[in-house]
Amino acid sequence: MLVDSHCHLDRLDLTAHQGSLDAALQAARDRGVGHFLCIGVSAENAGAVKSLSEQYADVDCSVGIHPLDLAPGEAPALEWLLRELTHPHVVAIGETGLDYHYEPEAAELQQTSFRLHLEASRLTGKPVIVHTRAARADTLTLLREASLPQAGVLHCFTEDWDMAKAALDLGYYISLSGIVTFRNADGLREVARQVPADRLLVETDSPYLAPIPYRGKPNLPQYVREVAEFIAQVRGESYERLARQTTDNFKRLFPLARVA
Repeated sequence: MLVDSHCHLDRLDLTAHQGSLDAALQAARDRGVGHFLCIGVSAENAGAVKSLSEQYADVDCSVGIHPLDLAPGEAPALEWLLRELTHPHVVAIGETGLDYHYEPEAAELQQTSFRLHLEASRLTGKPVIVHTRAARADTLTLLREASLPQAGVLHCFTEDWDMAKAALDLGYYISLSGIVTFRNADGLREVARQVPADRLLVETDSPYLAPIPYRGKPNLPQYVREVAEFIAQVRGESYERLARQTTDNFKRLFPLARVA
């Protein structure tokens, strides 16, 4: 069994499944995907991801504010986040983090928000889902400051082995998406080879970043199979072994998830 550890089910392009999320999820199940983590990115979509987790027994969710979804000049309220995290199917916090690639001018606000999410993790014990782009030093600094015992995951990882090693040393997991299949991703494939087996997750980040051979098309949870098969090949191990290991890793990192 596989787990798609990071997908945006409320944002999928469902054209290939005649507009049916039921059909899209079933297509993934038919390819061995047994669980889905639907990710919160804003206050506006928190209700949607919680609703999906209530509708489907194999969907859990997270709640948080993506660094590019922050209201101008305004960090989310800790009280709001803590209240949202009481929902029984909210198993993680985020996605949160830093993105200086698109909004370097908002660095200070993003850091304030990231610290707030990390504090919510400290208070609740729920792991954090970290987005980081063009913000390596600050991301690691804030993670070190927080020093969370339950840590979390750097999702859709695109950095080099040095950053992966630093995050691993802090207790974090590394999640790889379809980007690892891209032609110019040699550095990321080196990360895929070196991440310890017990700290690796796989994801689609659908509807974004479809793996080869679907690059340029809307991504779907069913394509996490391609991601896992590719990583298994890179690591020189069987798909079955990698699927089993990454599922075990998901259960360990997200112990509240309803994974069979």
